[in-house]
Amino acid sequence: MATTSHPHPQQPSAASRSAPKRAQKPQPPHLNSGSLQNYTSQEAKEPSACALPVSSMATVLSRALKLPGKKSPDLGEYDPLTQADSDESEDDLVLNIQKNGGVKNGKSPLGEVQDVDSDAEVGMTKQHLSEGLAEEYPSEAASGLEQKTANSMMPYVRTAVFLLTVVISMILVLVCAFLIPCPPRDLHNTWIRNLGQEAGGVLFPPELFDVNGDGLPDILLSFTALKNASVLGVSKPWVTVMALSGMNGSTLWSIHVKEEIRSVQCKGVNSVSPSEPVCLITGTSKFLSLLRASSGEPIWTLDSSHLPSGTLAAPAVTVPDVDGDRVSDLVVLAIGETQPDLCFILVSGKTGIPVGGPVKYSINGNGKLIGPQAHISSHGAVYILFGFGNVQAVALRDIFAQARNRDSFPPVLQREEPEWEKRRSINLSELIDIYSGGVEFLQAVKSPDGNCSDLLVTTEHGLTLLRGQDLEPRWDLKQQHIDSQPSPGYFSDDQTLDFLLQAQMANNITKQLLVVDGKSGEKIWSSELPCHMKKTDALSVMTLDKKSVFLFWANEKQSLLKSLEPSPRVHHLYLLHPSFPTILLDLSNTTGTVTASSIGINDLQKDAFYITVTTSPTSEHQPGFLSVSKLRLRWALMTQSREVPLKESDPKINRGELRRFLSRIKFTDFAHKF
Repeated sequence: MATTSHPHPQQPSAASRSAPKRAQKPQPPHLNSGSLQNYTSQEAKEPSACALPVSSMATVLSRALKLPGKKSPDLGEYDPLTQADSDESEDDLVLNIQKNGGVKNGKSPLGEVQDVDSDAEVGMTKQHLSEGLAEEYPSEAASGLEQKTANSMMPYVRTAVFLLTVVISMILVLVCAFLIPCPPRDLHNTWIRNLGQEAGGVLFPPELFDVNGDGLPDILLSFTALKNASVLGVSKPWVTVMALSGMNGSTLWSIHVKEEIRSVQCKGVNSVSPSEPVCLITGTSKFLSLLRASSGEPIWTLDSSHLPSGTLAAPAVTVPDVDGDRVSDLVVLAIGETQPDLCFILVSGKTGIPVGGPVKYSINGNGKLIGPQAHISSHGAVYILFGFGNVQAVALRDIFAQARNRDSFPPVLQREEPEWEKRRSINLSELIDIYSGGVEFLQAVKSPDGNCSDLLVTTEHGLTLLRGQDLEPRWDLKQQHIDSQPSPGYFSDDQTLDFLLQAQMANNITKQLLVVDGKSGEKIWSSELPCHMKKTDALSVMTLDKKSVFLFWANEKQSLLKSLEPSPRVHHLYLLHPSFPTILLDLSNTTGTVTASSIGINDLQKDAFYITVTTSPTSEHQPGFLSVSKLRLRWALMTQSREVPLKESDPKINRGELRRFLSRIKFTDFAHKF
């Protein structure tokens, strides 16, 4: 039985449209079995639109999905030369598929059933395409998404880190503000502290040392005052060692001792603990004690039995460690009560126990006691300088050898100074002669060209500077009646220490002041001022521009008529600056008697302050009152200083220029000793 079939109408392919139009075969209206067979064979020779090649279908889907030109592994490598030839046909095929709605569930958009082989090919094509896409693009797509997520989170991370840093910084600032106190500022320009009725005066200048850790030097001094002088007429001398605050003059600590104190030393004295400052107290008889600087509590006290027939002649001297306990030791000079002999005693700085026995020497000379003081030579040898109206030296190793009765020495004592050893006397005495003839003062000053200190010797007739290396004189100056210790400082521009001298004139009411050049020994400045005060030392302090200002006490120049009028004498504190040598600056004045003075440095504010110990005028039956005062120099220079011309013929100085110069002055600490 013959079956009539209705063939599907053929869709024009992309290749047929792109090629020239060919004549279409006429469709027979009626087909028998033979014609059907012929037609079927003819149909098989021409490809069907639905049965597209796999490569064409992949190309169509690739363009529809906007994928790059790279194909799946089954399709081979991408070739731009072959791709260019098929672009037009592929575009037409895509347009036809999109126009006809594509293929869905094996049916055409018109509801026609597709060929089974076509469905299989399409399924295989989709499967190959999905596998190719899965192999080529999943990792790239995933990494792209992760990178995009990370990039979107970066601003939030940066913001969080910034805010966290700000919060931590604010917390640290608040913690520092509340837990770490700011260093105290010295807001007291001047103060005065009354200590009571004076009974014995002050034997030494106040020691300036920071005992409470506030960064400002405090004042340590000893005085003898009357206790309970106003209670039922009872008056009893009372020796006190006291520490006053350099900030406001308040009492930090106070102790009472049995005898008058010759000196209080805090600088250069160490103890077992480097962080614990200590002070050494030397009395006028047998008292020697080491105190804690912060409280005045004694660490040790020398047993007076070690001085059975002698008294302490001078303050103790600090020397390097000789007993091996890593603490500096002491040398004490004692003088016999009934014999002119003297002896040295080595004392342990750690325990206060003598290191060996006393070492005796015979006195060779008459006059004022000089020293003792330690001197370290250019080769590191340690000598003790002392004398009576002269200067002699004894090696510390000789004292140690006799005190311990041994010939072995610690490393610090195994050195000698050849130039000094040549000066031993002919009989090989252990004493070395340094200088003889009316010595009043001995100072160790910084050498301009050596690694050891020079020795400045002040005598009744002049001044001599000895080279520390070989004890040869650098220069000599003839000057009579020098009544106080020279004050070293920088007056000229050669960066060599100069010296301010005070000499009493023949009438005893006029004082001559002169500055001696430290390099040549010549006078480079001099002036004469009235002075009715007893001997007071001049002081100096260095400025940041490597100059020194000198401070001293004198009376104001008056006319002859005014000087005859009865009035209390007023003593003035004058300041001499090398940049203005024709004027003096009057900083302060007092009607009391100045017994001691010191100058300290406030490193934080680059300022200096002047400490004065005065005794008020006394009556015949009532002792005067002892007081301590402080004066800040920068404040005094700017607010209450007064210019005093030295000569009427000197040219006037512009006041505005002087004030601008004084406002820029800053002070610094500088040791004149090496």
